[in-house]
Amino acid sequence: MQFHESKYNTFQKKNVPLYKSKTTKRMEFPQVDLPVDMIAWTEVTEDILNIYKQSCRLKACIFALCIEGSITVSINLMDTEIKQGDFITLLPGTIIQFYEQKEKVCLGFVGFSSHCLNGVNLIQSTLSSFSTILEYPVMTINPIVASYFKDYFALWARVTTGPFPPDTRMAQNTLKMVLYGVDKLYSIRPQQPKNTKSRKEEICRELVQLVIENYTNERRAQFYADKLGISLQHLSTTVKQVTGKNVLDIIAHVVMVDVKAKLKSTNMTIQEIAYSLNFPSASFFGKYFKRHMGMSPLEYRNS
Repeated sequence: MQFHESKYNTFQKKNVPLYKSKTTKRMEFPQVDLPVDMIAWTEVTEDILNIYKQSCRLKACIFALCIEGSITVSINLMDTEIKQGDFITLLPGTIIQFYEQKEKVCLGFVGFSSHCLNGVNLIQSTLSSFSTILEYPVMTINPIVASYFKDYFALWARVTTGPFPPDTRMAQNTLKMVLYGVDKLYSIRPQQPKNTKSRKEEICRELVQLVIENYTNERRAQFYADKLGISLQHLSTTVKQVTGKNVLDIIAHVVMVDVKAKLKSTNMTIQEIAYSLNFPSASFFGKYFKRHMGMSPLEYRNS
């Protein structure tokens, strides 16, 4: 997304959350991030949302609550109605688009940048609910719980716009707390209505869940095809059609989330991280990491 300079300055002065973005050759959607580790806001209205009408892929992680009104948005290319009392979890990689909004709507939210996410393992923090969050990013929550989040957003908004904004460590600890709460929410959520998902979409959902459960020991596409009871060719074709990625990309994404968190937030050596994920050697692990990240684990740790 591109903004006119005067509009950029205007929104900065109002402390309205503003996204940065860049387009890469490998991505079909502009990638959108937050300019600082953590941003919170309590009055995101239709006037603000109408600016973000271009589809984009999030690099940040965002949690929001619809406080008033309703709005239809596209999440991962699926139209979704968000209404008062709905809680929204947008994980990194989510494709989001806001449609033109004429009626009144108000959202509260807290967001964490990709830089902040480097030190937090999103998958391990939501181990029992990660795949469900991907499938149901919007969830209606109890009014009392909704009031808690509304108060939290108000507090975080004061902190992030105050004279002493949170540093990276504070932002990461806040994110961990939010993830813990979201994981709890999903563990007690009401039964969601059955989606009319195609068999191909179900296969991809089951694959993600299996990868989350087994990635520390298994990174072979054949293993997951066997677990799903389908041929490797069928799995590969299905994943490519639904996600645009191949099976090894899905596996590597989950592995990299874990590895990046360990590199940035622990004192584990490269060898210890390699062994924790059952790589045969630190050298093999280093090559695997560089193939997917374009740099060595040590270069990433020091970046």
